[in-house]
Amino acid sequence: MSRFDAIVIGAGVIGLAIARSLARAGRAVLILEREGAIGTGISSRNSGVIHAGLYYPPGSWKARLCREGRGLLYAYCEERQVAYRRCGKLVVARNDAERPALEAIVARAGAAGGGDLLWLDGADARRIEPALDCASALLSPSSGIVDAHGLMLALLGEAEDHGAMLARLAPVDRVDRAAGAWLVHAGGERVAAPLLVNAAGLDAQAVAGTIEGLNRAAIPPCFLAKGHYFSYAGRVPFDRLIYPVPVPGGLGTHLTLDLAGQARFGPDVEWIDAVDWAVDPGRKDRFVAAASRLWPGLDPDRLQPGYAGIRPKLVGPGDADADFRIDGEAEHGMPGLVNLFGIESPGLTASLAIGDEVAAMLAGRVSRPSRW
Repeated sequence: MSRFDAIVIGAGVIGLAIARSLARAGRAVLILEREGAIGTGISSRNSGVIHAGLYYPPGSWKARLCREGRGLLYAYCEERQVAYRRCGKLVVARNDAERPALEAIVARAGAAGGGDLLWLDGADARRIEPALDCASALLSPSSGIVDAHGLMLALLGEAEDHGAMLARLAPVDRVDRAAGAWLVHAGGERVAAPLLVNAAGLDAQAVAGTIEGLNRAAIPPCFLAKGHYFSYAGRVPFDRLIYPVPVPGGLGTHLTLDLAGQARFGPDVEWIDAVDWAVDPGRKDRFVAAASRLWPGLDPDRLQPGYAGIRPKLVGPGDADADFRIDGEAEHGMPGLVNLFGIESPGLTASLAIGDEVAAMLAGRVSRPSRW
């Protein structure tokens, strides 16, 4: 049986960021990944946006970690030469009736520390984005886009530089507790460590359910909110990200750009009962309608199915959005264990801050078990 200081379950951007922080602190880290490659789930199926922190309640994990993570992420991209662009974002009100929604964003963002916003009237917005249709808008100059896969490769590379190891095709079957160590059964092997981090994304609740002695009341429900993306063939006349006012369950169907300047629209919100990555071409008419509200000049024939992502929600349809859950010993009573639940947007932006937060929670929890 191989022994480590810490085991991280999940090699998405969150698990890799946590592994990096632990490895940089001198821990011997093993990363367990169910799939054959890193970041094949949530981390590779999102908008790739670096969020400024406009939408999250003051004092929440999301507000603080997004704000801190944004600065860390921009600096990390510069340091590690990860491709990114601080392109800025416009959140638009199509008419005067939607303006109060923008005012609410300004108030919340200011209270949460993400308030570097500029008000634009319709004419001002069209001066910088002539193809846009809106009555007013907020400009967020701190928003941007990042090569999510390049980021994950950089995080893995740095973690490995500090001694971390990655085991692919290693699904977790069971986690036992013995002599102060976590014994993890994964991929037909057994490994042990005094520290265990469950960063399994969509599978976080299922993994938590395999942990011996963990009170099931400490495992929240998971609701799956699927979001489809449709890609636009050809160039678009936009240099910035374009968002509508938020809708229940998400931020609305918005226009995002990749680093090559290609555009996609999404995500929408579809509540599902099981993981399903398929994109239904029959949703195109709804996407055309939503996209045309932002860009009247859109050519519907150029819009085509792209990909889908799934957000691991802690609340269901009709409920207010829930905060991240980063549950340590104070929450569940088990030393050396951190469970991460409901890490959806702005998880990518917050990833480096989450990594540092979890490492700090586990600091001092690396003494060898009595029978190590």
